[in-house]
This record gives sequence, C-alpha cells and structure tokens, in this order.
Amino acid sequence: MRKNEAILIDLQYMPPVHYFAKLFSHPVVYIEAHENYAKGSYRNRCHIASVNGLQRLSIPLRKGKNRQMGIRNVHISYDEPWKGRHWNAIKSAYGNSPYFKFYVDDLRPFFTHKRYEYLWDFNFDMLLYFIHAFRLYTEVRLTTSYEREPGGGIIDLRGKINPKQEWDDPGFHPAHYPQVFEDRHGFLPNLSCVDLLLCVGRGSRSVIRRSVE
Repeated sequence: MRKNEAILIDLQYMPPVHYFAKLFSHPVVYIEAHENYAKGSYRNRCHIASVNGLQRLSIPLRKGKNRQMGIRNVHISYDEPWKGRHWNAIKSAYGNSPYFKFYVDDLRPFFTHKRYEYLWDFNFDMLLYFIHAFRLYTEVRLTTSYEREPGGGIIDLRGKINPKQEWDDPGFHPAHYPQVFEDRHGFLPNLSCVDLLLCVGRGSRSVIRRSVE
C-alpha cells in the first residue's frame, strides 16, 4: 500500500489506533458519507481498557431499520443516559492516567454539553478533534456519492477495520505504550484513540508513527 495514495474509509466512533495509522500514512482520506449503516461495526462502538479489562462502549440508536438507512440519517437514541455512562466509564478508566487533566475540558463537552441528533455528526466532530490532538496532517474529504469500487487510485478501506474480524494488515504493527491497567491485563493493543490520547498525550503521534514503521 503506497503512502502517497488517498484512502476511502468509514466513519467510526472514537476509532482504534489502526484507523489513525492509516490516516497518518496517507495525505488524503475520503470519509464514506453515502453508505448504509452496518451493524456490528465501530460506527457506534469503541473499546477502552477498564479496571476489569476490555470494555465496550456502544451508542444506542433509535429503533428502526438502521441497516437500510443512509449513514448520515441514523439517529442517536436518548432513551437511556448513554452519554453519562460513557463519560463515567472514561473517567473511571482514565481519571488517573497521565494526561486526563490535560484533555478533560476538551472531551467532557462531547458527553455532557452537546446533544447530537445524528450519529454521523457526533462521530465526525470527534474524529476532527482527535486528528487535531494527534497533530495529523491528513486532508479529510467527504464522498459525494456511493461507489462500489472507487476510482482514481483511491484505496478502499471501508469495513477493513472492524471489531468482528481483525485485519491482517502488513502495514500496521501496534506499538507499545504504557496503559493505566497494564500491570493487571498486560498491554491491550489497538484500543480506542481515547486510550492512546489519555495515556500518552502529545506522544500519541510518535506511537502512531512507530505503528506503521
């Protein structure tokens, strides 16, 4: 996979390190804005490291046929206080991490102040935040239509990074970094970007770079 080519990828909720390794490696990324929602993906879930080990955070969606719905039309459900639960889980997992106090004021509003109607808008705003926090220089573009096979030399990575099946990507080797509960569970690779940011801070870019070398 040549690093000077653009990639096409799906939008995810606080994506894993692998996702940002791909953004780091390519100057342009197209975010698929015209696909249909796919269940069982990182589009509405992420993984963090808690005191009990791997913990999944899932965003509930409004009941209906989301699988057949355009990704930008998928509604978040607020029938349960998921935002508070996710924020409490993050505080519990990373409250004692080295960089929590440096980023808490940036992250907290996503879970306490802002109310998003659509999953896409929430995920996109968070993605832009993490790109900035990691000091990545990838140009982010949105697709204007759905193409089963993208042209123009664009590398199609849609669906490659997902929680159901690990992608054996020769261009990604998750670099070690210190984690909060590593003494209990060992190093857990390829967790959500929030784990990387709160454990390593401005050193996150270096971890991402080492993961693609």
